[in-house]
Amino acid sequence: MDIELSPEDAAFRDEVRAFLRDNLPDVVKDGAAGTPSVFVEPEIGQAWNAILHKQGWLGYQWPKEHGGTGWTPLQRYLFEKECALAGAPNLTVLGLKLLAPVVWTFGNEEQKAYYLPRVLSGEDYWCQGFSEPGSGSDLASLKTRAVRDGDSYIVNGSKIWTTHAHHANRMFTLVRTNTEVKKQAGISFLLIDLDTPGVSVRPILTVAGDHEVNQVFLEDVVVPARNLVGEEGQGWTIAKFLLENERGGSCHAPKLGYDLDQIERASREESDGRGGKLFDQVDWRRRLAQARLGVEALEMIELKIISEIAKGKKPGPQTSLTKMLASNLRQEIDLLAVDLYGPAGLQLDMARPLYGNEAPIALHSKEAQLASPRYLNSRAWTIFGGTNEVQSTIIAKSVLGL
Repeated sequence: MDIELSPEDAAFRDEVRAFLRDNLPDVVKDGAAGTPSVFVEPEIGQAWNAILHKQGWLGYQWPKEHGGTGWTPLQRYLFEKECALAGAPNLTVLGLKLLAPVVWTFGNEEQKAYYLPRVLSGEDYWCQGFSEPGSGSDLASLKTRAVRDGDSYIVNGSKIWTTHAHHANRMFTLVRTNTEVKKQAGISFLLIDLDTPGVSVRPILTVAGDHEVNQVFLEDVVVPARNLVGEEGQGWTIAKFLLENERGGSCHAPKLGYDLDQIERASREESDGRGGKLFDQVDWRRRLAQARLGVEALEMIELKIISEIAKGKKPGPQTSLTKMLASNLRQEIDLLAVDLYGPAGLQLDMARPLYGNEAPIALHSKEAQLASPRYLNSRAWTIFGGTNEVQSTIIAKSVLGL
């Protein structure tokens, strides 16, 4: 979808396009294309982060006073869109887009001065410790306990589905610091060094064969009290702020549209098994059109949110709508890819990575090899960041007033 840009914004878009053309390495682009999961491996993601950091663009969503670009909401959207269309990898969202806004909004000056530069430099690689066994959608029921002991907290419990904890050196987490009050009021936001004694990480392999998530165990972990962000009992407020950024802080539509374009182009070459091409089939073109309409509708909603942010308003509960729509479209488009390649799309290599010289040999094509892993991995889209059911409840209560 094309939007009418001012001369200044058009010049900015062209500058981003030129930068991507000249500075996005093929090895990084190929690594992103060969990654079936949401998060690329650090060897790919951190390499791209370093290039953007050198350019001064890594903190593109950050305020200028904290090391960011100071770009307008529309410029940020244009940057993400051009990155998606160029095939650049997703950025390491956990530190850049989730933790950093929490630190500059709720953290003290010492925390801002220490943690924010380390996120940009790549010295710290963060994971998120929210969900627990038995506390996923009902996050407020979490049981990981942090007991104050002088200048420290003693933390016991476990976190699950912790993305990239096996790569991270730090984790931001929700802990229960008070059991005598309403469950939401007893939660605090704590930063934990994963090298601390008592922390252990156990891998969880997904059905697609990816080692993306983990379970983190915390046994008598001593955490300095200075690592508390905000006040005790403020964790639920901070978590809602963070989740609002997670659900609505990115532009999903351009990447979805890019993937749909790849599928449409491939379908013009793939056989339909009847002597023609798959694209010649009316039912197939109807499915492509339905997905395309969904992507364009999502982009309109995202642009509406951008316009509200530009006016100084918060994203609000409509971020739940974009999260739910993007999740459903992600799964729909990944199913199209499986159907596109037919039996060839059922290849499911469990070895990783699926890029580089040591990748398993593709039986049909690299795109076909990635179809099943991507389809299986995207089953999680309607779960992580708040399930579709949770998003529906938020929309019903906050938007529709039901």
